[in-house]
Amino acid sequence: MPAVISLLCSRCVRQNGLSLASKSYRSPPSTRISARRRSLQTQQFQPFAPPPPSSLPPPSPPKTYVRSRKYGRRIFYLLAGIGFIYVADRTYLASSLTRCARTFGVGIIVALDYKINFRPRPLLAESITALHARNAERLFDLLRANGGLYLKIGQAIAMQSAVLPPEFQKMFAKMFDDAPQNDWKDVVQVIKEDFGGRSPEEVFGVSLDGRDPTKGLMERRARASASVAQVHWARLPDGREVAVKVQKREIAQQVGWDLWAFKVVTYIYTTIFDLPLYSLVPYISQRLYLETDFQNEADNAERMATLVANEPRLNGQVYIPRVYRALSSRRVMTAEWIEGVRLWDKETLTAPWKGGRGQGSPGCHGTPLDPPNELRQVSAHVATTPLKNEHLKPERNFWRGPDGQGGLGVPLKDVMATMVSLFAAQMFLFGYVHCDPHPGNIFIRRLPSGKPELVLIDHGLYINLEPSFRHQYALFWKSLLTFDNRTLQKIVESWGVHNADIFASATLLRPYTGGDMSTSRRLTGGLSSDKSQADKAYEMQVKMRHGIREILGDEKKWPRELIFLGRNLRIVQGNNAYLGSPVNRIKITGMWASRALVESPDLTLREKMVNLGRHFLFRLVLFGSDLVFYTSKIRQKLGLGRGMEDDVERQLKVVAKETFGVELNHGVFEG
Repeated sequence: MPAVISLLCSRCVRQNGLSLASKSYRSPPSTRISARRRSLQTQQFQPFAPPPPSSLPPPSPPKTYVRSRKYGRRIFYLLAGIGFIYVADRTYLASSLTRCARTFGVGIIVALDYKINFRPRPLLAESITALHARNAERLFDLLRANGGLYLKIGQAIAMQSAVLPPEFQKMFAKMFDDAPQNDWKDVVQVIKEDFGGRSPEEVFGVSLDGRDPTKGLMERRARASASVAQVHWARLPDGREVAVKVQKREIAQQVGWDLWAFKVVTYIYTTIFDLPLYSLVPYISQRLYLETDFQNEADNAERMATLVANEPRLNGQVYIPRVYRALSSRRVMTAEWIEGVRLWDKETLTAPWKGGRGQGSPGCHGTPLDPPNELRQVSAHVATTPLKNEHLKPERNFWRGPDGQGGLGVPLKDVMATMVSLFAAQMFLFGYVHCDPHPGNIFIRRLPSGKPELVLIDHGLYINLEPSFRHQYALFWKSLLTFDNRTLQKIVESWGVHNADIFASATLLRPYTGGDMSTSRRLTGGLSSDKSQADKAYEMQVKMRHGIREILGDEKKWPRELIFLGRNLRIVQGNNAYLGSPVNRIKITGMWASRALVESPDLTLREKMVNLGRHFLFRLVLFGSDLVFYTSKIRQKLGLGRGMEDDVERQLKVVAKETFGVELNHGVFEG
């Protein structure tokens, strides 16, 4: 019976009325599973046969995927075009297009971020502070990534960061770090292109490894690297030591694109934020472009050297390195090598002199770079320097003494008095102003007499002041210090400035208390004490923007030179504060302004005589400034203050915070 049941399918069982469940005998589990599977088959078995063609529907045309192919081709062409442009940009344009695209992208993001979120309670930020922080980081990363002129622009922003939010101040203080230097092969290429295919060895008559005693030396590794160029040390065959300033190879290709991007972004910001900035772009761009022309820099250096030599109050205290024209070109400038101490090294400036009585620092006014007993050691140093050691210049520290703890031993007061006098003379007497006097561009040497000598380098950024404007600017400074508000108002109105109060404070870099303070009252008016701190800060920043618009006033009248004059004043003020305010900067500047109105060669005799009488009265007025200065010095000696610059800066911070909602921070060089 089990064998018979196993051969029957479930269909046969149903057809014969048999029921496996009615039987007392239970089949094995494997048989029951097989039976259940077979029970799913309900049709009569038929062999498979394809359907006849007549029963099939009419054939449909094959799919061609027209739209997919079209958009696929477009995407392919787009990606191929982008790839081609990217490769061509890197190969032939030094990534100029990539830098512009990065600039536009970040610029639009920052503009939209401020447009959407600059309000007491931002929509997409925790606070206005967080909004400033993230945009400061975006702009900093952009400037560092692009390099070149963008670093120069970033440094200019850093110098004026005192009026920016604290988040920008902290971030942009890093702009003064050394820029990355180019490889030696790029330096060789620039020299060959500018000197008719000749190599550095042929142009300068040097040996790069120092093995040929009949030739000079040159270091492959730069001693300093900035945004536009880098400086290499070299010793010519005749023994002269020179600084070879070589422009970075990519700058020539990038400068035009960079300035165009700067122009477009400024136009967008002028339109979005309604600030009169775009009219300043052509003048700024022209000055930045001239910084890339080293022949122009050589002209500036030689002209300033002549002006200083003809000014008895500066001759012997200020030195401009000599430029060697035969070894210079548009992208290469060779100048005298200077052994000196940077302005920011206060400890070395003031440490006791251990270089010998009646001796100056190396290379200063006849003092040899290497004493006679050191020459043999220098020759041995060069002879034993390995080929891969790229620092061939001997370190000259003999004047520091056996313990290496010595310094120049010069008074900081003399250093700063010379510096303030130099730049005041440039503004009011020469009409030719160096606009980048940050500490990295100033060396200090010790004269054999023990007095300091200031060495000014990097003469790429200068402005020329017309005599009429120079006289106006000198009279403006005199009016500031004598509270001659009528003359002050007349001058600033001729410049298109609608409010004299803020402009005077911005020029002095301290609160100007001689005006009617109408601007201050208007800016602070309407700030209810019932409002939250966020609302107050927002309203004050909005009013400050309106104040800036009123300061710039009439764009057609506003002198563009004031941009770089303010930069110069700001840097000199920062230098004085960094050294502990050893001099009364405002008094020295005012004295040069008053003297220039007496001594300027383009004034008539009658004008000089009238100004001479006013100059004596002006000296009496400045006696009050001396009282303030010496009071600050006494407080500083007693440990009650840090100096006059810090006192006025503290006052300016209070005024700026309470009046304009701006947190000032002038310590851009610290750290």
